[in-house]
Amino acid sequence: MKTIEQNFAVPFRYGVYFTEGLFKPENTLLQDVLAQDKATTPRKALFVIDSGVAEAHPQLQEQIHAYTQTHADTLQLVAEPLVITGGEESKNDSEHLQTILTAINEFGVCRHSYLIAVGGGAILDLAGFAAAIAHRGVRLIRIPTTVLSQNDSGVGVKNSINSFGKKNFLGTFAPPFAVINDSDFLLSLEDRDWRSGISEAVKVALIKDISFYQSIKQDAQKLANRDMAAMQQLIHRCAELHVEHIGGLDPFEMGSSRPLDFGHWAAHKLEQLSKYNVRHGEAVAIGIALDVVYSHLKGMLTAPERDDVLNLLQELGFSLFVPELALQESDGRLAVVNGLREFREHLGGQLTIMLLTKLGVGQEVHEMDENLVQQAVFYLQKKYQPQPLTQV
Repeated sequence: MKTIEQNFAVPFRYGVYFTEGLFKPENTLLQDVLAQDKATTPRKALFVIDSGVAEAHPQLQEQIHAYTQTHADTLQLVAEPLVITGGEESKNDSEHLQTILTAINEFGVCRHSYLIAVGGGAILDLAGFAAAIAHRGVRLIRIPTTVLSQNDSGVGVKNSINSFGKKNFLGTFAPPFAVINDSDFLLSLEDRDWRSGISEAVKVALIKDISFYQSIKQDAQKLANRDMAAMQQLIHRCAELHVEHIGGLDPFEMGSSRPLDFGHWAAHKLEQLSKYNVRHGEAVAIGIALDVVYSHLKGMLTAPERDDVLNLLQELGFSLFVPELALQESDGRLAVVNGLREFREHLGGQLTIMLLTKLGVGQEVHEMDENLVQQAVFYLQKKYQPQPLTQV
């Protein structure tokens, strides 16, 4: 008998929008986005809100109610918004996933309905995973509320939760219906969260766009001092570079190449080793520093190029060493090196790590010299480890 072969392509399209005051009644952006589906009846919507966002914006739920009443011909609120614990905790406890799935079931949210997630990257990951597996796909609208989620994690196609002690072990590739970045949410961020997302911009600039890297250097003090115009410009360009890459040859990462994960093999492990006390963007900054030093030790980068990156990260306010980076196993090996094995497992197949041949140009390698990794760690420890106060 002849083999039956199936071959088809499914186009995906979604917009990343930028606004201020999304839930003000006079702002019609959300209504306009929903109208793209050409439905003739109001769209059912279930909101999931990050607890940290709900606390920082106590009027948010009331604003959502008022907005849906004003635009009742477009949007039907099926239930009170779900407020879910924010941060990495939301991805570590599967009960949060079950809470969202239960609400989707109880309130009749179907494949033509919308799950609208408002929060940082962890909540967007969690809600996106729930939307992807309920009914094999509920429409998802992401409303990122942190720098990190507005310029990186929130604009992509990945959704996940943590499991088996590993970051993002359970997950899906499922494009959102839309992403809406409201810069008003950034005003209430703690300094750590404001700064944290800048590391992803440094990352993508270092591997793809030297002019963007230079603009970050030029605006470093403004960014560190919470200048909104500088941050809006950074977020837009960073999101643009991420979207362009995701829409390229391998949006669902069928291969082993993940250039956008420059600095991430160590970052993911540092988050785990610190029990997530080190935030993702902070860990990425350290991971970038580690791989930049490694690239220099490998003869790929000059010392001035290495120092240029390290100095920028410091000027932006990042710590470039935490004790977890130098933790050793019982056999004397660095615990962070286990991140290489886990990274390879997560990608599947061949280990692929992005390093730098010069600022703005990345090169993938398929092996890492553990001795050089250790030297890079010790370099950061010697240069950046906080010194204890001496008693007089």
